[in-house]
Amino acid sequence: MNRNPDPDCLFCRIISQEVAAARVYEDADLIAFLDIRPLFPGHVLLCPRMHCPTLLDLPHELVGPMFSKAQLLTKAVELALEAEGTFLAINNRISQTVPHLHLHIVPRRRKDGLKGFFWPRAKYQDAAAMEAVRAAIEQQARKLTG
Repeated sequence: MNRNPDPDCLFCRIISQEVAAARVYEDADLIAFLDIRPLFPGHVLLCPRMHCPTLLDLPHELVGPMFSKAQLLTKAVELALEAEGTFLAINNRISQTVPHLHLHIVPRRRKDGLKGFFWPRAKYQDAAAMEAVRAAIEQQARKLTG
């Protein structure tokens, strides 16, 4: 059952079985299916049945179950595909091709050609710049928990 479906959302349409998908897991709150454009065979998408555009929209009571199932599916992918490891990722808005929360579980092997993160990385300008960013994040975290 899909609570609060969005008729324009591809994943809501998959959840309601309006659109076919290669399902690998489902329960009352979550569904997982193969990505139709996988990085590697066995690339799985885990989604809440409830339409939540981003991780920030996921109700707190579903955070634990979603990540428990992510652990289960990570193990299942590794065992089923004899993968040496996995890459897990969630995009929030930027690079999110379907605006419905989904966790990518991608099987990995050494020298498979996937280069860690997909963007250039750079060091902080100096220790002061790093401290300014650290302090700003800490301040917002305190406000949010406060």
